[in-house]
Amino acid sequence: MMSEIDYRNKLILAPMVRVGTLPMRLLALEYGADLVYTEEIIDWKLLRAERHTNEVLGTIDYIDTTDGTVVFRTCPEERGKVVLQIGTASVERAVAVGQMMQNDVAAIDVNMGCPKDFSIKGGMGVALLYDLPRAKAILDGLVKGVRIPVTCKIRVMTDLHETVELAKVLQSTGIKAIGVHGRTKTERPRDPVNEDAIARVANALHIPVIANGGSQSITRRNDILKFAKRCSTTSVMVARAAEWNCSVFRADGPLPLDDVIRRYLQLSVRYDNSPSNTKYCVQMMLRSLQESPIGRRLLDSQTMQQIWYDIWDMGDYCREMQLRYHFAGIKGRRACRPRTLSENDQPTVTDDNEPTANKKQCLQETPSDTDPDPLNEENICFIRSNFIDDNSLPKSKLYLHAIRNGLPRAQYEVQQKDKLFRAIIRFNGQRYSSSFWEKNKRYAEQAAALVCLLKRGVESRDDLIRNGAMLPDNNASAAVAAQVGKQSDLDDGRETNVEVKVRPMAEIC
Repeated sequence: MMSEIDYRNKLILAPMVRVGTLPMRLLALEYGADLVYTEEIIDWKLLRAERHTNEVLGTIDYIDTTDGTVVFRTCPEERGKVVLQIGTASVERAVAVGQMMQNDVAAIDVNMGCPKDFSIKGGMGVALLYDLPRAKAILDGLVKGVRIPVTCKIRVMTDLHETVELAKVLQSTGIKAIGVHGRTKTERPRDPVNEDAIARVANALHIPVIANGGSQSITRRNDILKFAKRCSTTSVMVARAAEWNCSVFRADGPLPLDDVIRRYLQLSVRYDNSPSNTKYCVQMMLRSLQESPIGRRLLDSQTMQQIWYDIWDMGDYCREMQLRYHFAGIKGRRACRPRTLSENDQPTVTDDNEPTANKKQCLQETPSDTDPDPLNEENICFIRSNFIDDNSLPKSKLYLHAIRNGLPRAQYEVQQKDKLFRAIIRFNGQRYSSSFWEKNKRYAEQAAALVCLLKRGVESRDDLIRNGAMLPDNNASAAVAAQVGKQSDLDDGRETNVEVKVRPMAEIC
C-alpha cells in the first residue's frame, strides 16, 4: 500500500550536507518544522551499508561495512517526517536504495540541484537537469518501484521557459512534489534568489512546489511564510537560516543562540552523534562568532567533552552518557574490523547478536612472525574524548615515560587493511599492539601506546575499562558499571540513582 504525504502548507528543513543528521533534524521538528530532509547521501554509500537495530540508542542505523561509520541514523521521533535525499545517476541503484530504505523513511527525494563538481562529474545533482532522459528514468523507476512518495529538488535554469518545461516533464513521472531553488547552477548564496522564477514553476504545475533559497531574508517563522507568498507556494524549504538558528521554525519567535546550541548538543550526545559532525554544526551556528573567545575555544576542541567542559560546562553529562552507552553494549567503532575472508575468499557474515567482545578484530595473518622481539597485545581502542588535552594523550605519556626512565623513544609501524589501521610499537626490546583496528593512523598509534602503558604499569586496567577503552569481562562489567554513578536526565539535567545497566532507554527519551 502506498503511503502519502501532503506537501502543501509545510515548513521543511532543507537537505544540507553535514548538517542534516539526526540531532539537527530532531531539533528542527522540536522547534516546529513539519518535515525534515536528510543530507544528500550517495546511492552507492547506502548500498554498501548494513541495517542494524540499535537497541541502546533506540535507533535504526545504516552502518558502512568498510569502516563502521554511521551512514544514516533515524529514530521513532521522526518517523513519518524524515525524507531521505539521495545522490544518484543510476536508475538501478536509485531503485535499490529506495526498496532498501522505504520502511525507515517517509519519502525519497532525488537531488537534481547540487552544483558541486563531485556531483556533476558523477552525473548527479544539477547534471541531471541537462540529461533529462536519465532524470526522468530515475524518477519513473522510483515511483514504480517503492511504496513511499518520491520527490526531486532542482535549480532554476537561465531560461525560465526551459525551467517550466523541465519541471512539467519531471511532474509527469508521478512524483508528489518538487523543490525549486531559485538560483542557477552558477549562482551562489550571496546572489539574489529569483522568487519570480519559483512562482512561474509553481503556477505551471499541479503538484506542490516547495520554495527554497530565501535564507537571506529569513530570521523568523513569519519571514518563511512571506517568502512562500512571494513565490506563490504554500511550502518552503529552509537551509542556511535553519543552519544558523534552527529555532527559526518556532511560532513564538527564535530562541537565543546559546539555548539552541545547548539543546543541539544534548541531542548529539543522546544519539551518539559524531564529534566532528557536531563540532561542524556548532561552528555553522556561531558564524562570525567563530573568531570570538568562545568560537576559538570551539575550534581548538577535539572531543565532545572538551566542547562541553570548556565552553558549555556540561562535561559530566557527556561523559556519563558515553560510559552508559559503552556498558550497555553500544555498537560503534568497536564493531569495525577488516573483513574476515572465508576459504572461498568471500566476506564472512557475523551475527549481529554476537557480543562485540567476541567479534574477531583480525587481519589475515602473515605466514610467520620472525621478529625476535615479543609482541604484547590487548584489545584496546583509543577514544579521543577520554583525553582533555594533548599532553594527556597516550603517545605523550609514553614519550615522557621514556625520558624519565632514560629509555629510547618508541618506534611506530602502522599496518593498513581495508580502511582500518593497526600500529605496532617497538619499545625497550618489546613490541606492543592493540588487536582492535582503528579508523585512522593517529588513533592506531595512540591505541598501541595505551597497550604499552598498560603493560608497563603506567595505565590501570580498571581505569581503561571504566573509561570505555577496554571491554570488561563478565565478572568485572557489573562492578565497573556501578562506578559510573548517577545519570543526568536528558531534558533538564536532573539526576537519578538508577543503575546504568538496567535503566530502560525510554526513561531518558
